[in-house]
Amino acid sequence: MSPSQVRQRTVAEKASLVREMLGSMATLPLASLEAFTADPRMVAAGESYLRRGLEALLDLGRHLLAKGFGQPVAEYAAIAEHLEANHILDGNLAATLREMARYRNRMVHFYDEIGPAELFTILAEHRGDLERVLAACLAWIEAHPERVDRRL
Repeated sequence: MSPSQVRQRTVAEKASLVREMLGSMATLPLASLEAFTADPRMVAAGESYLRRGLEALLDLGRHLLAKGFGQPVAEYAAIAEHLEANHILDGNLAATLREMARYRNRMVHFYDEIGPAELFTILAEHRGDLERVLAACLAWIEAHPERVDRRL
């Protein structure tokens, strides 16, 4: 695969979905585990918002690599390593994204192992990780306008 240009439209769509999911997570009753689990629908909603937000963020990273660098990456966990190698994410953010990718895989393949308390902790204490990785990806795009097809 040859590098081409990152599509601004794809970036905007994925970033918008990440932000939408973060906004939805913020509406959940995350003041305490008891409040979060009082209505089982909140747990299900939180799981869906988190999974969809992670997938959109990882898909954004995959798009940057495929279009901007000609590097197709099949596995979510490898996206972080390639984003670091291409100086889109620093080592700390890449490690965080790698952990998020592995968590997404657990959510999809080992969903029965994730309980409400674990999900609550992620939602209450680690939502900012998605924001930081998204901000770093968007900062890279802004710093490299020559790599972006801005046609919407």
